[in-house]
Amino acid sequence: MNCEANRHIPLSSLNTLPKPKYSSFIFSPGLFCRRMFDMYACWTDGMPNTTVKVPCPWYLPWHDQGTGYLSLLFYMLILAYFRVMYTVGYSLSLASLSLALIILLLFRKLRCTRNYIHTNLFASFILRAVSILTRDALLTRETPEFRDNSDLSNVLSDQALSGCRIAQVLMQYCVGANYFWLLVEGLYLHNLLVLMVFSENSYFCGYLAIGWGTPVLFVVPWIVMRYLYENTRCWEINENMAYWWIIRTPILLAILVNFFIFIRIIKILISKLKAHQMRYTDYKFRLAKSTLTLIPLLGIHEVVFAVMTEEQTEGVLRNINLFFELFFNSFQGFLVAILYCFVNKEVQSEIKKKWQRWRLGISMLDDQRNTGSHTPQGGSGLQCQHDHSCQPDCPEGSGGHLCLDAPPPSTQLSLQQHHHPGFTDTSVIKIRMNLFLNYGMERKNNNNCYFLFYTSLPHFGQHW
Repeated sequence: MNCEANRHIPLSSLNTLPKPKYSSFIFSPGLFCRRMFDMYACWTDGMPNTTVKVPCPWYLPWHDQGTGYLSLLFYMLILAYFRVMYTVGYSLSLASLSLALIILLLFRKLRCTRNYIHTNLFASFILRAVSILTRDALLTRETPEFRDNSDLSNVLSDQALSGCRIAQVLMQYCVGANYFWLLVEGLYLHNLLVLMVFSENSYFCGYLAIGWGTPVLFVVPWIVMRYLYENTRCWEINENMAYWWIIRTPILLAILVNFFIFIRIIKILISKLKAHQMRYTDYKFRLAKSTLTLIPLLGIHEVVFAVMTEEQTEGVLRNINLFFELFFNSFQGFLVAILYCFVNKEVQSEIKKKWQRWRLGISMLDDQRNTGSHTPQGGSGLQCQHDHSCQPDCPEGSGGHLCLDAPPPSTQLSLQQHHHPGFTDTSVIKIRMNLFLNYGMERKNNNNCYFLFYTSLPHFGQHW
């Protein structure tokens, strides 16, 4: 028995096929091997101690070459390894991109148009990874067994099929959004280098429309065509490639435009590096560094896979093409998160400041606990020696520290002298130097506001 004639029917229709007829009375009625779909071919019900055979599907290699069972088994083993590889890649990308997204949204000083575009790109990578992992989980989930209640089986099968198709549609949208946010990164970088007058905020709404809106324009027509003319299985297999080009064409155009932008940016970098009259070795190093950094950001490696499509390659070349495509696509998000967040000096600086402030706060709390019994009653020991009064309201981000509104250079802070037997000059000097080296007096963001970190300590008779 084979299901060659039933290859193009929906997966839910397998449940409505008649049960096999028994030619022997040895087996009890109702005992048979259940029908199934193993992601490659549909297998009908089979009687015990019999072998069910199906022809090799057309979308697998060697289907027209008469290759034996071992070749098909070897290819299925390769696909299983590929799936493990890209599952690890997407999982690693999902974890790293989620952490990078939290970092960019958590620190206010990192909020700018450039990082807003990065956060949207990170979000598109996250959605792509989640949608692909979810779709794979739905496609490989084992279907429950039903014996006599065929109506219930049909209802549940239709629900599972609908969920599978919804996951497939969401995956196509997320993949398309990811490619167009890669295009937005290229457009933003190109405008930043080429345009003489460039207002970042004025273009941001357009970037949002390109990144999240453009995929809707080709995913919706693809849904309509699949539902009307190729409503088979979970829509994961493209039997009519004409419908698949509805999605593939805009993505290929985005890849090609990004490639030309990449070439343009490299030319600009070469001209700027030559203008600085650098040494040849430094010139090559900086150019190579800039080029390698741009490749994962703009997805330039996709140009190779755009030329070598899956249906144009066969045999070993097809497996090599599939391996590199799955590898780069799954680990690209992880590489982008590292290059544009974790090793970014601006991000590292903000994390280091946050960590130092947290450590300073813990240290000051410990000092207050240890010296609370020696603190004089009647004031904190702080005096402002200038004509203006101390301003309690500071710009955003100053915390609860002291703010002086544009103090003159002669402004000095002194701490009242209090003598307590529990303190020595050595410990006081050590604490003062620690505070001064870590924070001292800091001026931020060209605002005329000074943040003074202080504490009430004895023997602070000198001016800070």
